[in-house]
Amino acid sequence: MMEDNISPDHKAGFISIVGKPNVGKSTLMNILVGERLSIITSKAQTTRHRIMGIVNGVQNGTDFQLVYSDTPGIIKPVYELHKSMMHFVHGSLEDADVILFVTDIFEKHDEDDVIEKLQHANIPILLIINKIDLATPEQIEEKINYWKENFKALEIIPISALQQQNVEGLLPKIVDLLPVHYPYFPKDELTDKPERFFAAEIIREKIFTNYTKEVPYSCEVVISSFKEKEDMIVVSSEIYVERTTQRAILLGHKGERIKKVGIEARQEMEKFFGKKIFLEQYIKVEPDWRNKRQKLERFGYE
Repeated sequence: MMEDNISPDHKAGFISIVGKPNVGKSTLMNILVGERLSIITSKAQTTRHRIMGIVNGVQNGTDFQLVYSDTPGIIKPVYELHKSMMHFVHGSLEDADVILFVTDIFEKHDEDDVIEKLQHANIPILLIINKIDLATPEQIEEKINYWKENFKALEIIPISALQQQNVEGLLPKIVDLLPVHYPYFPKDELTDKPERFFAAEIIREKIFTNYTKEVPYSCEVVISSFKEKEDMIVVSSEIYVERTTQRAILLGHKGERIKKVGIEARQEMEKFFGKKIFLEQYIKVEPDWRNKRQKLERFGYE
């Protein structure tokens, strides 16, 4: 039921944040939304889903609702999992009113697969050059000139998401580009995802920060139970890996490594949910789950 007091000139729309892995899309999304909704690590391909963050406000007297989408980095699929991840990207482009194409100061001009997906998009594209805090003014100028010659964007905006440099200027530009429309979500909603999704993402993030090589990419976290009590939330999680050797690595000597993951995840969840957390973790082996369509659907990759 839509609220009766929505003004007739209310603006609303979907803003998709797209680009290659590891260019800072999740950092930018979290800053734009003002909440930590997406995993941030130094490792590529950590975002696997389309995560929406909802921002409501007023710009120059006009009420608005921005629905940002953080999407997986665009890659050439190797596993069925990757195909599902790219499906989330396609979905975000199909309903976008504005696209933020994020690249960074270090990109090696290998953005062809991203450009291919965007060149026929008949909607406004703001090209964001991230990580300018690590570059000289000359390098920034060179990169801006490169993109002016090689990609047709409405505007090219150099920023540092991590240092929040030039980021504040994005909001008015985005609002100006949005159509007049009623809000798509209730005004008190922050995201389209349920609480258990973020519980799983927090555990998965701690796996990414505590383990190296292939192990984090072979893990999937499922929240089998999420029970909110008066004084705490009881969370039961299942961590799936593909091989028994990976299970042994996750556990560590006498279970010390997975215990560390649990402690860090519990502390992060307590900050996120604002409540005491009791966390259980179970590790299960599911061979080749990244290529099993039935398993992927069960894990939420539709």
